[in-house]
Amino acid sequence: MTGLPAEVDATLAPVRAALLAAAQARAAEIRQMAEEQATGILAAARAEAHTIRAKATAAGESTGRSEAALQSARSRRQAHELVLAEQNRLLLELRYRVTASATALRTDPRYASLQTRLAERARSTLGADAVITESADGGSLAHLGSRRLDLSLPTLALGTLNAMAAELSTLWGSE
Repeated sequence: MTGLPAEVDATLAPVRAALLAAAQARAAEIRQMAEEQATGILAAARAEAHTIRAKATAAGESTGRSEAALQSARSRRQAHELVLAEQNRLLLELRYRVTASATALRTDPRYASLQTRLAERARSTLGADAVITESADGGSLAHLGSRRLDLSLPTLALGTLNAMAAELSTLWGSE
């Protein structure tokens, strides 16, 4: 092997065998430690992966709940806006019809009597010298100096409707 005499070679054989056995034993120990470390690292990686997956699942569920809550709030707001828009449309329609009905009173046979009573009210409010004219929509307009009084039929009708606001709000239900 090394060019040493045969008797030296034979003498060193047990030393070589012992060194080989020691090296093999050490290699087995290192392999065993490496396998144990690898097993530990793999177990830690699996545990970390499980933790990460659990956190991601929780975050996803939380985000999903938040998103669902936002969507629900958005839907409720849109529904409320639709209800308010429809209520406003109905209120405008009611105001239009009330005004039209009040204006139509000009053709009623009792209109002359109503006009007389409105003129009397204007004089009692502003004074006997008040200037009273008939409104184009029916009813009376009066003024005395800088004071003005609108007793036109549409104004009186809308004033009555506005005074009924509490009663009208019952039409919308229990909001």
